[in-house]
Amino acid sequence: MINQSPLSLLVMGVSGSGKSHIGSLLASTLHADFIDADDHHSPASIAKMSRGAPLNDSDREDWLLTLAGLYRQHHDQGKDLVIACSALKRRYRDALRQGAPGLKILYLDGSREILLERLGGRAGHFFAGENMLDSQLHDLEKPGGDEAISLDIRQSPNRIIEIFLSRIAR
Repeated sequence: MINQSPLSLLVMGVSGSGKSHIGSLLASTLHADFIDADDHHSPASIAKMSRGAPLNDSDREDWLLTLAGLYRQHHDQGKDLVIACSALKRRYRDALRQGAPGLKILYLDGSREILLERLGGRAGHFFAGENMLDSQLHDLEKPGGDEAISLDIRQSPNRIIEIFLSRIAR
């Protein structure tokens, strides 16, 4: 099958869901560019999260505009792009769609217990603490089937990618 336009894919979920790992594997599988949205937070937002303080909508506004611009830029250059981003709220995902109208979304869904276990084993990341996870889970507006393909994070990364790719190919 020949794609007429480049793919714009979003791998979303709360911290600890595996967005960066699965997004990177997905991009590699597709020979697409990969961007971890965390790399585009402002220094002020990183400092805030490092203190254990959750970001608010205002903190995320310019960040989402930057990410939407990256989707638009890749699309205009004819390049496939996978971005790993929490995209917790529908309006955040709508902001990303401004740069990628055909955006396909993979939502990585998992229980608080599994997420906390994963976060506990992660070193050297600015996302600090149980309070921030709880804040993300509180803010999360889970995407419905009309918006995303939801897959359970207890599956292997390769299986998640296999299922996602088979569903977007339909």
